[in-house]
Amino acid sequence: MAEHSEHIVSPKVYIVIFLALIIGTSLTTWAAFQNFGRFNIVIALAIATAKATLVVLYFMHARYSPKRTQLVIVCALFWLAIMLSLTLADYQTRKSSASLLTPSALPSPRWPPFACNL
Repeated sequence: MAEHSEHIVSPKVYIVIFLALIIGTSLTTWAAFQNFGRFNIVIALAIATAKATLVVLYFMHARYSPKRTQLVIVCALFWLAIMLSLTLADYQTRKSSASLLTPSALPSPRWPPFACNL
């Protein structure tokens, strides 16, 4: 029977990761108040991905886990990429909602809505 050994991480590593997460949160807050045009979402997702990677690697101990667990994590990320790409491909094939709501296609409003014609 194989022995199971836990990997002991130095508290210094946790402090460095904590400080990196605090810096990442500060960077996220700063970026939220800046106007990067079309790149707002890209920058926000890049910062969030970096912070999530640190959490998974160190606080969930994926860095020190067996190869099989790492394979499961990589497969989950691959599946997420497939689902996101299919969602974005579907989103790009749809018409803009603004073009569907032309003034001629909208019904004329009646006020009050419950009034009846006598």
